[in-house]
Amino acid sequence: MTSQDGLQIGTERSAYDHGPQHSDALLTEVGRGSPCGELMRRYWQPVLSSKNVTARPQQVRILGEDLIAFRDKSGRPGLLYPHCMHRGTSLFWGRVEEDGIRCCYHGWKFDVEGHCLDQPCEPLGGIAKANVRQPWYPVREHYGLLWAYMGPINRIPTLPRFDCMEPLADDEEYWISDNSLSAHTDPNGPAILPYSWLHMNDNAMDPFHVQVLHATFSVTQFVPEFAIMPKVKFGELPYGTTVSSSRELADGRTVDMIVTWVAPNIFSVPSLVMTRGHSDRLTIIVPVDDTHCRTLITYRMKKGLTGVMAGTAFENFKPWSELSIEERQDAPGDYEAQSGQGPVALHSEEHLVTSDRGIGLQRRILKREIERVAHGHDPVGLDFSHPGSLVHIPSGHFFKDGDVAVAGVDN
Repeated sequence: MTSQDGLQIGTERSAYDHGPQHSDALLTEVGRGSPCGELMRRYWQPVLSSKNVTARPQQVRILGEDLIAFRDKSGRPGLLYPHCMHRGTSLFWGRVEEDGIRCCYHGWKFDVEGHCLDQPCEPLGGIAKANVRQPWYPVREHYGLLWAYMGPINRIPTLPRFDCMEPLADDEEYWISDNSLSAHTDPNGPAILPYSWLHMNDNAMDPFHVQVLHATFSVTQFVPEFAIMPKVKFGELPYGTTVSSSRELADGRTVDMIVTWVAPNIFSVPSLVMTRGHSDRLTIIVPVDDTHCRTLITYRMKKGLTGVMAGTAFENFKPWSELSIEERQDAPGDYEAQSGQGPVALHSEEHLVTSDRGIGLQRRILKREIERVAHGHDPVGLDFSHPGSLVHIPSGHFFKDGDVAVAGVDN
């Protein structure tokens, strides 16, 4: 086709013909009552690092709900609806005491499970106070994180346990990040990411972006070996998916980097410096609301080490929070690539290809489990036994000289 001025046009469509596009609301809307939101509420979700839950009330937002997190002076954590049930003042302005939190307005006090302990303006401190309860969510502390269950109270599953996180040896400790370090690698970077949780979730089963974004587009961001284009296999587990990225190294060895995704929003990426053996970490992508998310990392490590980025090229880079826009353009990372998709990706204009098979597999599993919940069934991966069994995480770096990698489906 030739335009009026003689310009050769390769197709008969321009951006003028692009038309309106849309996101996949089934996977991106997470509020109460939404299909994906109801799926997420059937699982325990981490809220904050345990060390960051203190006697100072904190505002937190998760799955589209605004809540108050605090730790009473006896050491018990709580997660309450923010507006005092008396007159609606935010408990953010409350005072934490030995056995609960007291509202600043008229002094009503609630324990970490919402029981009303005191109504000081009422006769005898409130003779009917036992009949009212501040909305609350069950919480537990596990692997250095505070987890909340926000689903139906009669279907609380056992808090999940993972073999990559247990047992903790005498010389080990949990290293925790609740500020979305996995997106920008900067301890001083933003805790809340300005885009849908699905952006980062897709990232877990996208091995090819490691070779491009993190190794060959600009600079080596982790280790030079990631510049080798991998041979990829995807596989399905009873509770998620795996991807094996096999690379032929310069010294003649072959290494398989296996990443595991556990439905609906947990993944385990092994050591970013390709340390031999099984993974020792989990990353959880928690939806804040439809257009924001937060990633939390729990990492089993030797005492005294400096954190998840130790030994990678990132250690020698200027912190992300100090970079100019131009510097970020020259060496973009996950934050730039994912925020560049917009607050919510327009999934109708995607062109998924063979290298995206893992993403397609993930999304099919999510939609299948959303459908199960919608029909009154429990989704995959829940355990109602006490104590629960360990979930096997196949992630790790497995070398050809003896280690065995997980089987998968050729890409």
